[in-house]
Amino acid sequence: MTQPQLLQRIKWPTLIAISAIHIGALFAFWTFSWKALLLCLVLYWLTGSIGITFGFHRLFAHSSFKAPKIIAYPAAFLGTLAGQSGPMWWVAGHRTHHKYSDKEGDPHTPEDGFWWSHMGWLFVRSELDDPKVYQKLVPDMMRDPFYRFLDRYHPLLVILLAGLLYWWGGAPFLVWGIGVRMVLLYHATWFVNSATHKWGYRSYKTDDNSRNLWWVSLLSFGEGWHNNHHAFQGSARHGFRWWEIDLTYLQIRLLSLLGLTRDIKLPLSSSLR
Repeated sequence: MTQPQLLQRIKWPTLIAISAIHIGALFAFWTFSWKALLLCLVLYWLTGSIGITFGFHRLFAHSSFKAPKIIAYPAAFLGTLAGQSGPMWWVAGHRTHHKYSDKEGDPHTPEDGFWWSHMGWLFVRSELDDPKVYQKLVPDMMRDPFYRFLDRYHPLLVILLAGLLYWWGGAPFLVWGIGVRMVLLYHATWFVNSATHKWGYRSYKTDDNSRNLWWVSLLSFGEGWHNNHHAFQGSARHGFRWWEIDLTYLQIRLLSLLGLTRDIKLPLSSSLR
């Protein structure tokens, strides 16, 4: 691809928005307060663990368990507030990744370069940006008007959250609740795409380069046990050994005790190592 062709495919609104959020996070040094830090951590858990990992990934992308709308809708809403686009775009991209993992067609394989897999792919238009592909990749979500609403208005919802945080706590809440929190969560999610296909150990032989990486798992609430996940893609549990802590799976199990999750998929014990 020539440079002019690449420039024509750049998603400038996405590039500008993510760059602005990173720049805004730098003001954390001048706006620190313990309340702002606490807000950041709580929102990081809500949007990252409940929204992205529990909701977008394990519930919607893989259907590794079932949950009623009273759980699924708030999870989808929180995932949207993570600022990683709407649920249908996110799920469509992830299902494509699993279909072509580390092969031609994978939207973010490190085989095309580490920084491409980490974040570069987000700034270049692809078929994932054509809503027509949703009928093929996420027909289950397309049938729900709430998910369509979130996908269409996801930037506005993040802006509304930013306004609410500024009204509530001024610049510290805005910088830490939006800038710092979103930058940390961006890179935690992106490391799953990049680092866990480059470094770590492999417990299972798969047709890709997925690996288990402990520090990514800590940042992403259990997503770093990526080789386990690729070996058993439909499993609600990603950490299989005693030291492979999977906080998201613990949350799924806790909700099952309350009758709020069911049909939790797990690999046969005889298949595990």
